[in-house]
Amino acid sequence: MGNNTNNFSCLIDDSFKYNLYGSVYSVIFVLGLITNCASLCVFCFRMRMHNETAIYMTNLAVSDLLFVFTLPFKIFYNFNRHWPFGDTLCKLSGTAFLTNIYGSMLFLTCISVDRFLAIVYPFQSRTIRTRKNSAIVCASVWVIVLSGGISASLFSTTNVSKSSTTCFEGFSKSIWKTYLSKITIFIEVVGFIIPLLLNLTCSSLVLRTLRKPATLCQIGTNKEKVLKMIIVHVAIFVVCFVPYNSILFLYALVRSQAIANCTIERFARTMYPITLCIATMNCCFDPFVYYFTSKSFQKSLHINPIIKMDTLFKVDSSTKMVLPGTNEDLTEHININNGELMSESNFKD
Repeated sequence: MGNNTNNFSCLIDDSFKYNLYGSVYSVIFVLGLITNCASLCVFCFRMRMHNETAIYMTNLAVSDLLFVFTLPFKIFYNFNRHWPFGDTLCKLSGTAFLTNIYGSMLFLTCISVDRFLAIVYPFQSRTIRTRKNSAIVCASVWVIVLSGGISASLFSTTNVSKSSTTCFEGFSKSIWKTYLSKITIFIEVVGFIIPLLLNLTCSSLVLRTLRKPATLCQIGTNKEKVLKMIIVHVAIFVVCFVPYNSILFLYALVRSQAIANCTIERFARTMYPITLCIATMNCCFDPFVYYFTSKSFQKSLHINPIIKMDTLFKVDSSTKMVLPGTNEDLTEHININNGELMSESNFKD
C-alpha cells in the first residue's frame, strides 16, 4: 500500500509497517499478558504490605494490561489490513495505546520521584509519601492520560473504502493541522518532556546523595540496589520512549506540512513504525521495574521459601536441632537477613 504526499514527486511506501506491527504485537501480547498478570497477582494477593510504591506499580500494571487486551484486534487488523470491529472499538483501541505509552511514563516518573524523596529526604518526606497521597497522584495521572487519549481517539474513526476498512490511520492534512498537531504538542510536553526531565533530575540527585558516606546508613539500603533501580528506569525511558517521541514530533511536523521535504518525510514515516513498536514493548519491560524497585515484590516471588532455607541449614534427625550447614552458608544467611531487616525497617519499598 503506497502513501502519496501532497507533493506528487514524493512517493513513500510504508506498507512494511503492517507485518511489523502484527509480528511485534503478537510477541508483546504473549509476554505482556503473562508478566503483567503475574505482577498484578503478586500485588493483589501475595504482597502483605501495600505502600505508596506498590500503589504506583499496581496502576502501571493495570495500564499495561489495558493495552495488552486490545492487541488481538490490532494483530488481526495489521495482518489482514482490514478493521471489521466497528468504530467504537477503534476508538477504545487508540485510547488504550496512548494511555499505555504516556501512562507508563508518568507512573514510572511517580516511582522515580518517590524513590528520590525516600533517599534524598528520608525523614522530611514521611508526611508526603503516604498511601493517600499516592492514590491522589495516580488518580490525577489517569485523568491526564485519559483526557489526552480520548481527545486523540475522537479522530480515530474508521475509514471505509471499497476494499477494506482502516482504523487509527489515514488522517487528512487538515485534521493534522487543526487538531492532531496541537494534541501531539500537549502529550509530548505533559507526557514525555516533563517526565523525562523529572526522571533525569531525580536520578542525578540520588546519585549525588549516594556519594555521602552517611546516606546509606540513614536509608538502610545498599548502593547496588539503588543503582539497579536507576539503571532500569533510565534504560526504559532512553530505549523505549525517547526514540518514539522524538520521531513522533518530527512525524507530526511532516504530516501537518510544517516541514515539506521528501527526504525528511521518508525518514519520519519509515522510522515511526519502528520506534512505535519499541515503545509498546515497555509493557514487557515494566515488570523489571517492579523487581528491582521493590524488595517486597522480590520476596513475594519466592514460591517455597522453606525449600530455600533447607539449603542453608542441616537438620539433625536425632536432636531435631537446626544447625548451620557451613560457615559460608551461615555468613551468607546472616548477611541476607541483615540486609532485609535494614531494608524493611528503615526504607519503605
